[in-house]
Amino acid sequence: QDAEVVRTRNPQHLAKCDVVVDVGGEYDPERHRYDHHQRSFTQSMQSLRPDKPWRTKLSSAGLVYCHFGSQILAELLGQPEDSPVVTALYDKLYENFVEEIDAVDNGIAQAEGEPRYTLSTSLSVRVSHLNPRWNDPDQDPEVG
Repeated sequence: QDAEVVRTRNPQHLAKCDVVVDVGGEYDPERHRYDHHQRSFTQSMQSLRPDKPWRTKLSSAGLVYCHFGSQILAELLGQPEDSPVVTALYDKLYENFVEEIDAVDNGIAQAEGEPRYTLSTSLSVRVSHLNPRWNDPDQDPEVG
């Protein structure tokens, strides 16, 4: 809760960070590096957690969810991480929210015939609402 969030792509700054997400070109959970932007990256929920059925390539958001989602849910719910409630909620949140983020971020079409994932919201549109309007006198995109 006391973490400082730094937005940078500077490798010297990234090297000093405890956790790096979505930049840095490295996936190494031992060192808390969660980027999916390297050509060799092909991880899915199923490849990292064989007990899960989802094969959509993970985004950085999916990587963080994969590694920490059940721990966070358990903490929020005051339940053990392996409880049926945490497990069910973890699966539902991935299937109905995070998988969409993974797919959209990786440019995966929802369907070529049979849909690959459920589209239950348009996160891209919601995020775009955080950008300044074309006629807004303050055009600072960081404000949103």
